[in-house]
Amino acid sequence: MPNQCPSCRSHRTHSINLARKAGGSIGTLAGAASGYMGASTGARLGATAGIIAGPAGTLSGAVIGGIVGGIAGCTVGISLGEIVDEKILDNYECINCGHIFSLDKEAEQ
Repeated sequence: MPNQCPSCRSHRTHSINLARKAGGSIGTLAGAASGYMGASTGARLGATAGIIAGPAGTLSGAVIGGIVGGIAGCTVGISLGEIVDEKILDNYECINCGHIFSLDKEAEQ
């Protein structure tokens, strides 16, 4: 059943998802930077020890680490943002009247 606006009782509502969007963006950047740095450091140590030969291995490992870290960070950021959207923020907006509301807060009243 669609969400109903508590002000005008319209079913024409949509979710804003501000924290989910912000969490995904921040998590992607943080995860990519962390993954890149970790993989880059590991690749340099491996090259020094003679396990990985050449700068190509170092660069590709760092890029792959950045991608994997970005995906992991994005997933965590979106999950945390979803919790913030649903439990803390007023996450729904009525298309008819523009009223912004939360389902949890309206259910308590």
